[in-house]
Amino acid sequence: MSYLTFYLVVALAAVALYLVRQRRRHRTSAAELQQSVENGLNEPPSLHPVVHAAVCVGSGACIKACPEGALGMVAGKAVLINAAACIGHGACHAACPHEAISLVFGTEKRGVDIPSVSPNFETNVRGIYVAGELGGMGLIRKAAEQGRQAIESLRKNSRGSFDFDVVIVGCGPAGISAGLSAIQHKLRYKVIEQEESLGGAVFHYPRQKVAMTAPVKLALVGTVKFSEVQKEKLLAFWQDVVKKTDLEIGFRECMEGIDREGEGFVVRTAGGATYRTRSVLLTMGRRGTPRKLNVPGEESSKVTYRLIDPQQYAGQSILVVGGGDSALEAAIALGELSTVDVLLSYRSAAFSRVKQKNRARLSELQQAGRIRVLLSSTVKHIGAAEVVIEHDGQVHTYRNDAVIVCAGGLLPTLLLQEIGIEFNTKYGAP
Repeated sequence: MSYLTFYLVVALAAVALYLVRQRRRHRTSAAELQQSVENGLNEPPSLHPVVHAAVCVGSGACIKACPEGALGMVAGKAVLINAAACIGHGACHAACPHEAISLVFGTEKRGVDIPSVSPNFETNVRGIYVAGELGGMGLIRKAAEQGRQAIESLRKNSRGSFDFDVVIVGCGPAGISAGLSAIQHKLRYKVIEQEESLGGAVFHYPRQKVAMTAPVKLALVGTVKFSEVQKEKLLAFWQDVVKKTDLEIGFRECMEGIDREGEGFVVRTAGGATYRTRSVLLTMGRRGTPRKLNVPGEESSKVTYRLIDPQQYAGQSILVVGGGDSALEAAIALGELSTVDVLLSYRSAAFSRVKQKNRARLSELQQAGRIRVLLSSTVKHIGAAEVVIEHDGQVHTYRNDAVIVCAGGLLPTLLLQEIGIEFNTKYGAP
């Protein structure tokens, strides 16, 4: 065999192996897409990519850039195969070498309501502004830019005498940027955040996920250049900025309402606080306010509405409440730790609209005795060291150190509509 023939055979073998692997990947992606559709999980919750098949060349760059596994390759084209997993960070859009991806809200079947805002970010209610994810901008860099620009716009207002020039609701990238800009312009400001940590939607990204790949301009800080920064590094960066600039943030302050007062507003929080302000800048995300159980004891500090780090619950008895993927994934993550006693409570008789892999893994851990599952159950009371749950018509008390409620969120749409803010419904539009 000549050298030429040898190299030709090797080359053909490599091509054949590549094609076999590609076909296998395509079959796997097609199967995942079919499963998502059958399980009702192919409706994206927020900002998501639409791949233009006529432009897509099948490079796979977008798939590699998506750590959630929301994209796959089917018939040589990138496809959103697991829409429910998409969290709208837009890394796929940035990675596409041929601009074959658009980021949109809503689908042809399910619309998404976006507040109507002017070019200066003011809503139809004069004095109330919107920036960031709530206004349709899920990309971190642009959300931060909108927060800065919104402050530039509202600081020109000078109506009436109030305790604050602006109350900023939400402490994600847009809210932090807005707060820094408020300090720079010497505005009297108040930043409130319903959770106990900053970062907004970024805080809920998976571990080690690439969160931002472009420079961002911040007041007091300047242009911050990131190539590819992961979630943990970005959150640490935000925390360092807050510390160095003395940005004041009121955590665990959930906005409950906004009332008109003369030429300004009174912002009310769930804790009973009120803030009189000339302007309001809404920079909260679209995750909404966590849906609560509304049972005695829920106000306890041991109750949270997301799982951050399973390791922090080592050696404890944990109750997870909910029947969606977030609840199952929290219970699974805890159940995989041998020292955690996990109880999963769900009000319905069966889990529906959840990923098959979560259902299968939960069953495995349940059979292994690592997780106890109480279907058709309702939490009645949360005590200091126990929880009371009604199950199959009987009331039981269980030892408990912490409760994680994963019951979804209440979107701010209705609250903002009560204030008078108008919305546009997006059906697969940018």
